[in-house]
Amino acid sequence: MDTIRAEFELLDERFSGIGGDERIEILYTGTRWAEGPCYFPAGRYLVWSDIPNDRMLRWDELTGNVGPFRRPSGYVNGNTRDAQGRLISCEQGNRRVTRTEHDGSITVIADRWEGRRLNSPNDAVVKSDGSIWFTDPPYGITTDYEGQRAEQEIDGCHVYRADPVTGEVRKVTDDFERPNGLAFSADESLLYVVDTRRKHLRAFDVHADGTLSGGKVLAEGTSDGIRLDDAGRIWAAGDGGVLCFDPDGTLIGRLPIPEKVANLTFGGLKGNWLFIAASTSLYALMTNVRGLTPSGTP
Repeated sequence: MDTIRAEFELLDERFSGIGGDERIEILYTGTRWAEGPCYFPAGRYLVWSDIPNDRMLRWDELTGNVGPFRRPSGYVNGNTRDAQGRLISCEQGNRRVTRTEHDGSITVIADRWEGRRLNSPNDAVVKSDGSIWFTDPPYGITTDYEGQRAEQEIDGCHVYRADPVTGEVRKVTDDFERPNGLAFSADESLLYVVDTRRKHLRAFDVHADGTLSGGKVLAEGTSDGIRLDDAGRIWAAGDGGVLCFDPDGTLIGRLPIPEKVANLTFGGLKGNWLFIAASTSLYALMTNVRGLTPSGTP
């Protein structure tokens, strides 16, 4: 297996002691644009997207083998899992958010808002109440490279919440240019959302009725997917590789990656493996931190 040197960069003393393997493993190379890594502890495997090739791939932790998971995939971008261990996917080409049931069938969670087709759902996160929150920029409809060229039916690019009981899709924010990666804090009192075009990370207060308020800019330099560790630090795709922010928004560390990073996730039996989807490859290394297990997932 090919490896590259892991060079954690200390940018603030709060990053001191954070690190891991001296080498980053290259688990697979050969994608056009790797995205959406999602780890399944029950099967000890990871699924991720290769958007332009309209496929999803599967890496097996026990054997190290990589094989096809789904093709065509609907140009899937972001993936996550729910409390039942089911796959939640953002299908850019089909302009919808779906759930893969345990029998392999696919349930549509959201494909329209107020009767109009969504742009091209990008990334999703599940809250402990079962609601699914997702971002909806237009990347899958602007060209045929990552989806199907089409007219935008909704005025703007927003963040939405799909109700777990009624199925209602509600717009929760409407002031983003290109909303992208998102994640809840451990207690779900905050929702972090990246705006790719503005290259910043915002923090919203989450209320019991499923609404948001606030939305201050917390950090700069983010571009795509984000995840939290169990200390509340935010790990993000951004300038120069994987960025690590303190909960107060200070950039405290960086892990350079030789390709443009799109997304990342924590996984492994202890949650201390960091998986990184970047351009043509899937990277991984064992760290000395653990990823936050969202309240809505096993």
